[in-house]
Amino acid sequence: MTKPIPIWAPCKKAEFKEGDVPTITPYLVKGKKNNSCIIVFPGGGYVTRAPHEREPIALWLNKIGISSFLLDYRVSPYKYPIPFLDAKRSIKFVRYNAKKFNIDPDRIGIIGFSAGGHLASLVGVHFDYGEKKAEDPVEKISSRPNLLILCYPVISFVNYPHQGCIKNLIGDNTSKEILEYLSSEKNVRKDTPFCFIWHTQNDQVVPVFHSILFSLSLKEKNINFQLHIFDNGPHGLGLAENNPSVSKWTLLCEEWLKENNF
Repeated sequence: MTKPIPIWAPCKKAEFKEGDVPTITPYLVKGKKNNSCIIVFPGGGYVTRAPHEREPIALWLNKIGISSFLLDYRVSPYKYPIPFLDAKRSIKFVRYNAKKFNIDPDRIGIIGFSAGGHLASLVGVHFDYGEKKAEDPVEKISSRPNLLILCYPVISFVNYPHQGCIKNLIGDNTSKEILEYLSSEKNVRKDTPFCFIWHTQNDQVVPVFHSILFSLSLKEKNINFQLHIFDNGPHGLGLAENNPSVSKWTLLCEEWLKENNF
């Protein structure tokens, strides 16, 4: 592991307070050339970043041979679009510095948990292919991830909405337009990346319908995905090491990654 790297420096247009700069922390697999990588978006309701969805996830990815980066995106009191800009920027930054990190720029995925899953899904439906006229060279790079892994994600702000995420991300700006724009199931596009999704059917915090709705939208656009719904388990399980049934998601995901050349 290396030290956190500010992802906006030296760009002067990013709005952040001193001492509250979004960063990525690399966890690079040694000895692998042109390796795949996955950027980790921990959850926390857009008000914090859950510890068990941070380094343990990055190290698990290393264990299965994939380099990883931990994103510390800005949370409340920062509002939309700040976390979204940080998420897109992390992909652009890694892709721009792919040679430095010994990363394949065409094999950059993202994994998100809960609110981090919402953030990952937003990037999956609202990415850009680079702002060619941007002064900052990093902004000229595509923010499209090559795959998505969504773990008990918040998806919708209009169907079974998670009020905590809504309040922390957009505050009182609850117009129909913004709520629908931030509901990923309503914005899946033909070039949305393929996805691995898992949830527990009795999740009391983020209903499983979020994952189902997103999967239905992916199916409508003919985008490949895997959806795994486990019988029992509370919200926020992370690697689910204490739940033998749900912990199988890591094995299923590892196999899926291999099938997709990650």
